Amino acid sequence: MKFIDEATITVQSGNGGRGCVSFRREKFIERGGPDGGDGGDGGDVVLETTADKRTLYEFRHKRLIKAENGGYGMGAQRHGKNGKEIVVTLPAGTLVTNAETGEIIHDFVNPGERFVIARGGQGGRGNKRFTTSRNRAPRFAQPGEPGESLTIHLELKLLADVGIIGFPNAGKSTLIRVISSARPKTADYPFTTLTPTIGMVQHDWGEPFAVADIPGLIEGAHEGVGLGTTFLKHIERTRILVHLIDASAIDPEDPLAQYEAINRELFLFSDKLKTKKQLVVLNKLDVTGADEGARAFEEAMGTTPVMRLSAATTQGVDRLKDRLNEVVNGSGEEDL
Repeated sequence: MKFIDEATITVQSGNGGRGCVSFRREKFIERGGPDGGDGGDGGDVVLETTADKRTLYEFRHKRLIKAENGGYGMGAQRHGKNGKEIVVTLPAGTLVTNAETGEIIHDFVNPGERFVIARGGQGGRGNKRFTTSRNRAPRFAQPGEPGESLTIHLELKLLADVGIIGFPNAGKSTLIRVISSARPKTADYPFTTLTPTIGMVQHDWGEPFAVADIPGLIEGAHEGVGLGTTFLKHIERTRILVHLIDASAIDPEDPLAQYEAINRELFLFSDKLKTKKQLVVLNKLDVTGADEGARAFEEAMGTTPVMRLSAATTQGVDRLKDRLNEVVNGSGEEDL
């Protein structure tokens, strides 16, 4: 299924049914009086999150969501049928905004959340409701109230405990393949991953946790260069970041160049990312020359903890899984 993380749709609740103008007509009963029933209420449009959906794919061509109108009132004081509400299911992590003003309407974080985005119109009252001592035979009824119509923008921000970031070809896809059940495409060229991938990591203790492989970032990403802001937003909701660096591509003369370039893009994109905890990991230690780059990097980082591994050979991968599990399911986040 194609990954779709943004959509614009129009939601329209049902109109209320009009009230009925009717008079009782029965044999041997003269002047039976008014007996028009009320119209039914229009159906609501409800947004609800579910764990069964991962994308906004269904809204790629579905642009109008409309609830059922209320039925008309009838004689003998029969109430019109209420319109059925329509429930629109969304993946958890969807931000709903007014498409015209940009105002945030609701931020869905957890599965099972419900929010009425458009309320149905109230049904009109029948002429029976307007009977008084002065007007015993009213010949009018109320029309139903119109429903609400609103154009909204849906933006999905992936919910993951851990986000793996780094330059293209740093080995993020290979790493997520060996630590989780996810199977993203891997190849020896940049931008192999064009959509975020989420994998579940199982450990000997603690709850399974979600890891997201965020597509490669490059300089200028915060301004839309490369894959740009399309996927930077997915990093905001992760609990911690694994900052993956290709040790074989480190320049000993400027060992922190990759690390600082990625952080610069994160910080320019969002203030939230300035305080996001990071676990710095050097990858591809199986490649010739990587050890020299790793030593230069570690010296430049000083007391900041740095982990080494090779996702291709799985050397050091178990240590990383242990560390991530401590952070997510224990108290290890304080040590980052």
